[in-house]
Amino acid sequence: MGINHDLIKNVNGLEFYKLLGSGGKTGFSLFPDFSTYAMISVWNNNEDAENFLRTSKLIKSYKRKSNKIRVLVMEPFHSHGLWSGVNPFKIKNPNIKKKSKVAIITRATLNFSKLFSFWKTVPDSSKAISEAKGVYYFKGIGEIPFTQQATISLWNSLDDVLEFAYKSKAHAKIVKRTRQEKWYKEELFSRFYLLKDFMIK
Repeated sequence: MGINHDLIKNVNGLEFYKLLGSGGKTGFSLFPDFSTYAMISVWNNNEDAENFLRTSKLIKSYKRKSNKIRVLVMEPFHSHGLWSGVNPFKIKNPNIKKKSKVAIITRATLNFSKLFSFWKTVPDSSKAISEAKGVYYFKGIGEIPFTQQATISLWNSLDDVLEFAYKSKAHAKIVKRTRQEKWYKEELFSRFYLLKDFMIK
C-alpha cells in the first residue's frame, strides 16, 4: 500500500491521506494481514472525493488487484491529538446525532522504549473490544510496522462507544498505563458519524 504514493499526488480536493497496512486476524497482532489494506483520506468537498473513487489510477489499480473494496464516508464530531504533526479531522458539525452509527479512529507513534509494554497489552485490548456491546467491526491498521499503529472500529451508537470508553475496566486500565508510562510520541483520537458504508467492488 505504501508504495502507491505517486498515484495520489496532486489530487484535486485531497487535504490529507494515509495509506495503511493491517495486522493479522482482527488486526491486533504483530503479524501482518497481506489481504487487507486501508486508505484514510480527508477531502475539501464531496464532489472531489466521488470523482477520485470513479476515476483515480489508484482506485483502478486496487480494483484490479482486490476481491472487494469497502468505502466508509464519515464526518468527524470530536477529534484531539495529532497525526504527522496535524489534526486532519476538522469539526464542522459538533452536534450529536443520537441515532447515527459511529466510527472511531485512534492512532499513535510509539516510543521505541515502550514497544514491548505496548505489544504485551495487545491481547487484552483485542479481548476488551471484541466483548464490547455495540461494536460490529474493528481492525488494527498502521503506517509502519510495530511503531506507528492505528485502529478503526464501527459502532451501533455513541452510547455504546461511551459505555466501552468509561465502563470497561480492561480498557480503562490500558489507557491509564499509556498515560503513566508515556508510551506515545504522538497520538490522536477521533469520533465520526458514519454517513455511508458501501462497496465499490
